Amino acid sequence: MRKTILSIACMCIMMMPASVRAADARPWNVIIMLVDDWGWRDAHCFGSDLYETPNMDKLAAEGEKFTSGYAACTVCSPTRAAMMTGLYPARTHVTDWIPGHMHPKDKMAVPDWTQYLDLKYTTIAEAMRARGYHTAHIGKWHLTPRSDDPKVIEPYFPQHQGFDINIAGNQWGSPATYYFPYFKGKTDPPVIGRTANFPEDIPNGQYLTDMLCDHVAGLIDRWKDEPFFLYYATYAVHAPVQGRPDLVEHYKPLIKPGMQHHNAQYAALVTGVDQALAKVRAALKRNGLEDRTIIILTGDNGGLTIQRDGPTDNSPLRAGKGSAYEGGVRVPTIIYWPGVTRPGSVCDEPVITMDYYPTVLDMIGAKSHVPVDGVSLLPILKNPNSKLDRDAIYWHYPHYHPGGASPYAAVRARDWKLVEFYEEPHVELYNLADDIGEKHDLAAKMPEKAKELTDMLHRWQKSVGAQFATMKSK
Repeated sequence: MRKTILSIACMCIMMMPASVRAADARPWNVIIMLVDDWGWRDAHCFGSDLYETPNMDKLAAEGEKFTSGYAACTVCSPTRAAMMTGLYPARTHVTDWIPGHMHPKDKMAVPDWTQYLDLKYTTIAEAMRARGYHTAHIGKWHLTPRSDDPKVIEPYFPQHQGFDINIAGNQWGSPATYYFPYFKGKTDPPVIGRTANFPEDIPNGQYLTDMLCDHVAGLIDRWKDEPFFLYYATYAVHAPVQGRPDLVEHYKPLIKPGMQHHNAQYAALVTGVDQALAKVRAALKRNGLEDRTIIILTGDNGGLTIQRDGPTDNSPLRAGKGSAYEGGVRVPTIIYWPGVTRPGSVCDEPVITMDYYPTVLDMIGAKSHVPVDGVSLLPILKNPNSKLDRDAIYWHYPHYHPGGASPYAAVRARDWKLVEFYEEPHVELYNLADDIGEKHDLAAKMPEKAKELTDMLHRWQKSVGAQFATMKSK
């Protein structure tokens, strides 16, 4: 009887189209696309009344959209370190953008934090390469020591952190311009390829977003027959708010009084990223890889709302980049895993940057051999209505930022969020299910709940060895 069943199973497999059998045998490819300064409403499928993002919308329609996607920090470098290590920024001590803001008049002194990604960590790229994957970093890195000396910064570039190829990953937090040459400061054209890891054949004036996505597509063409892991970290939509001219002109007549979003330059930046996603997916399709490639699309912090009256608007979330509130850390997130994620599914479970490390390894059938703080998202990718096995997610930012942050820490435990501020010591408590805009502080009305979450936050801070800002002596 057993032999008969096995024979029937084998016959069924043999009767499958050869293309199906081949697809099932191929390993998964993985693309993580991290968009810089991407606000929670900065896509049509996340509620924008202006930004046209048909390719992001299509990805959401084919995959799973997360309404409670979070960045590990309210600014970029800590989130990027968390993406690479699967560890909370408080644990690695990479807790601010590099080099951070220095204001002598601040009441508190920031701790002696780490201003680079230490080579001692096993990055997700190193983990993937150890499992036979080609690895490439394309775009923004911003995890090197602050220095003008190439000898100081080069050892911390992506090619020394597990990536076979590094295109444009360097010390910059942003370009000076989106048109080549993109260099800034004292970097001059003769050494741009060496100090900034840009290809040597970029045409003068080429738009940065287009250049990067062309190289992503080129790597897909090159590695089509072998598994690859691409970490595509766009410089857009970070300042300078400089959209491609044809897209800016497209948006100008679309802006009407009373619209939430009304900046044509910023809208063009967003749509430029959307078109880049389209080029990447087109490369997958022409190489027959669309059914074997996982795409994770997310952001590094909330949308910028303070520069020139704010390029974008994160409402109904409170504030934006550099803030302790939801607008500073909640970001659009979409995951497409062909044949696994349910088309058009929506998940409300909170997910955060550190989760992608163990999730990607789990997706390819591997496990992390180093400790991580993130958890695998497989349960909610297979069933968006399920819950993850954890009590809370956390933030710790012992710094100042023009976006409004003074030293703070925060915890989200299911619907509850508590923020502890240190300069003027107090806590604020919000129920996000009822008050996503964090308008009604319940700490005074619910002291027991506030204490419960404060105690939870303090235990976590101790467990990760968090550093704290300290009051300056008068």
